[in-house]
Amino acid sequence: MTLSTRSRSASRPRPDRPLKLGTRRSPLALAQAEEAKARLIAAHGWDDGAVELVPVIASGDKIQDRPLAEIGGKALWTKELDACLVDGRIDFAVHSMKDVETIRPKAIAIAALLPRADVRDVLVGASSIAQIPRGARVGTSAPRRAAQMLSHRPDLTIVGIRGNVATRLAKLSAGEADATLLAAAGLARLDQGGVGHVLEAEEWLPAPAQGAIGIECRADRDDLRQILGAIDDAPTRAQVMAERALLLALGGNCHSPIAAWTRHDGATLRMTAAIFSPDGTVRRDADITFAGGEVEPAADMGRKLLANAPDAIRAFFGPQ
Repeated sequence: MTLSTRSRSASRPRPDRPLKLGTRRSPLALAQAEEAKARLIAAHGWDDGAVELVPVIASGDKIQDRPLAEIGGKALWTKELDACLVDGRIDFAVHSMKDVETIRPKAIAIAALLPRADVRDVLVGASSIAQIPRGARVGTSAPRRAAQMLSHRPDLTIVGIRGNVATRLAKLSAGEADATLLAAAGLARLDQGGVGHVLEAEEWLPAPAQGAIGIECRADRDDLRQILGAIDDAPTRAQVMAERALLLALGGNCHSPIAAWTRHDGATLRMTAAIFSPDGTVRRDADITFAGGEVEPAADMGRKLLANAPDAIRAFFGPQ
């Protein structure tokens, strides 16, 4: 990880007590929290003791035998940290942005987005999608990955696998599936970047906000928002907020197979998106270019995608 700092004018005096950064307890979440802490203390010239990690057990980490959609959705990753933020047990919380609900409590603000890492997925268990044996079992509980895989390979069988990276790799080794899919960014943050075959985003679209780490604080804490503003990455914010606007317009939830990839070309953003039926038999795609910092074009694309989609897709979007 390469850290960069802003000008000295962005620095602030060391806080009179350690600032508490809440995080889930999984190895990947802790690695993301360490990156957030390192960037924060580097930006302000603080010593290591200025920020203290506060691990919190999330409901999503406790329940790993069922898909998220069956047990409460993405809120299972955030609700414990949200409660700690609101009542002041922590000053800010770090999240993988692809796991954060599109509609957040008004009391909480996304104060910083770190520079986005690799957005791509990694296929583990085969050297390419075409090389997965016919009729093989692909382990994933993500609707996007399941639908996209069945869109490419309808002969395959999807089996539900949840858990952290180590758990999913162990289940693969134990024969619970023949192949699985993991985020390249997560593997890199765990120093496992050599695992599997990277799927290029042009052919295999990632999840909205994949690879982005966000830090939230209470919306009424202007002091913390200024502190975190020193590590907010503008290009990442433009991409992630556009993808979250797409999600909101689609009414996306944990049942909804949605893929999106946004990249910069100078001051311009290009977004490619696709929505699917869960079995992958129906797919609708769209691609637009718009000015960086805007989100309405992405929202408008989402509304048009859904309006032109058949019932086989629409049934899994919007209010449930």
